[in-house]
Amino acid sequence: MIDIKLIRINPELVKENIKKKFQDEKLELVDKVVELDKKYRETKTECDSLRNVRKVRSKEIGGYMAKGMKDEAEKAKAEVTELGDKLAAMEELETKLEGEIKEIMMVIPNIIDDSVPIGKDDTENVEVEKFGEPAVPDFEVPYHVDIMEKVNGIDIDSARSTSGNGFYYLKGDIAQLQSCILSYARDFMIDKGFTYYIPPFMIRSAVVTGVMSFDDMANMMYKIEGEDLYLIGTSEHSMIGKFIDTILPETDLPQTLTSYSPCFRKEVGSKGIEERGVYRIHQFEKQEMVVVCKPEESMDWFHKLYSYTVEFFRTLDIPVRTLECCSGDLADLKVKSIDVEAWSPRQKKYFEVGSCSNLGDAQARRLGIRVKTEDGNKYFPHTLNNTVVAPPRMLIAFVENNLNEDGSIRIPKALQPYMRKELIKVPEKK
Repeated sequence: MIDIKLIRINPELVKENIKKKFQDEKLELVDKVVELDKKYRETKTECDSLRNVRKVRSKEIGGYMAKGMKDEAEKAKAEVTELGDKLAAMEELETKLEGEIKEIMMVIPNIIDDSVPIGKDDTENVEVEKFGEPAVPDFEVPYHVDIMEKVNGIDIDSARSTSGNGFYYLKGDIAQLQSCILSYARDFMIDKGFTYYIPPFMIRSAVVTGVMSFDDMANMMYKIEGEDLYLIGTSEHSMIGKFIDTILPETDLPQTLTSYSPCFRKEVGSKGIEERGVYRIHQFEKQEMVVVCKPEESMDWFHKLYSYTVEFFRTLDIPVRTLECCSGDLADLKVKSIDVEAWSPRQKKYFEVGSCSNLGDAQARRLGIRVKTEDGNKYFPHTLNNTVVAPPRMLIAFVENNLNEDGSIRIPKALQPYMRKELIKVPEKK
């Protein structure tokens, strides 16, 4: 959510930003907010004036009574009652206008950074840099589920029976591999100076609407029926939410947090759920990183965060590239975003395994997170989030890039202390 003052001062800038995001249907909302905001401020001024007059007249009643001026006192009482009725009506209008303004402001997109490439959708995202040599082995690389099944590491059919499409059982070495990747990711981020968290896996609606756009909420979140609780789609939701309605001393910045959680997603949309595979599913685990910082430091943190993901994947012998999201592919809360994509030897192309986002002060403004300087001034901090690793997608990249011709899977040196082996072998046939 952007600052209402920006719309008051420079509505054309806000409109131009909407055009850059190819959301022309929202242009009229800017004029509507300007009009509603004018009415709101006029109503608020009138309410303040009525309160002041009522207060003055109320004090006069006591003076009239003390002097025995009953008629004047009764007249003042009647006027105070009339002022109260009028004030109640105006306060109701003030609240109504405030709600209408907030509702519209929640769907006006955040101002994107000047460096964001302009484009309509993800087909116009821009490659930034490649890391590692993308290789294709001499032998055919099977589908990732087939690789995992060959080492007896996955059971999708049973999960379809218990839970439906979009779920799976991991077992044996592949289950251990996922747990070890997450443990390694945890330690990797702790070594970078981040504080490790395991957050709540459910959050209230006030947090949900604070951390994400309404469209994303409808397409992603599972609602707990009968309660004001949602299953988290990523631990970023809980981690930013932990600061709701707080005032942080500036000396406590930056807050650098890394969190583990299961994630639950509807995955509503055209891409849908895979019937056989672990790329797009309803439930998975993830290690996340979150930063709350001074506005002037957020871009430096943005570059640091996605570089950590690149470094992590390279320690596991997986080639990656960074891809900058164009204006039309940015979620409304985001100022700038870069995806990290891993190389798929089977598909001979890169695919998304993580995303790094700078949200400016949008989440902080929605959630009421403020920072207090030593001289008492307050401001909204910037928030950022980035995927360290989400093992379902990471497992695809891992097994494809570390596959041997006989179906066994190499364990890179960085992960060997966790797996306690150098190779996932194909079980001998009984």
